[in-house]
Amino acid sequence: MYTVIGGTKSRAFRVMWMLEELGQPYTLNPAAPRSEEARKYNPSGKIPALVDGDEVLTDSLAIMTYLADKHGALTAPAGTPERARQDAMTFWLIDEFDAVLWAAAKHSFIFPEEARVPAIKDSLKAEFERAANALSDRLEGPFLMGDQITVPDLLAVHCINWSIGAKFPRVDDRLNLWAKSLRERPAFVAAMAKENG
Repeated sequence: MYTVIGGTKSRAFRVMWMLEELGQPYTLNPAAPRSEEARKYNPSGKIPALVDGDEVLTDSLAIMTYLADKHGALTAPAGTPERARQDAMTFWLIDEFDAVLWAAAKHSFIFPEEARVPAIKDSLKAEFERAANALSDRLEGPFLMGDQITVPDLLAVHCINWSIGAKFPRVDDRLNLWAKSLRERPAFVAAMAKENG
């Protein structure tokens, strides 16, 4: 059984949702970032981490990719053009969604107050809105990569949810309805239930 290290109001939720989609049992250790408990699994204190037997893995996207490859689901096979396209979408989401939201978080509550530049958040919100519109334009099927849910779908929806909590501009109706449909998936609902349970 896997153990997810990290609170559910963090990127650990991505890993939880992934495990639910895969139908894999796991326990949750809700260690806070930079806590002594988190440092047992990652010297930097960053979350999430995943314990798989004797192995401890870090970084939400690395964990998700590992789980997808290990279980042969939610991913195109490695070494295929489809996987290269999936990876391109994943990296784009990290650059254009995740990094922008993380920069805003750092200037809101992560950095010491004297190091924050609150004025930067307006430009980050504009950048996120531009990227969200581009993603909306790319939507063609039920999922980002076609007819099957993959890692980029989970990543994108998690970032859209994060943007709501961060009071970023609302994504357009098309992207909003797409994200809503994924939040209605049984695996997402199950992960949320663990969050609230």
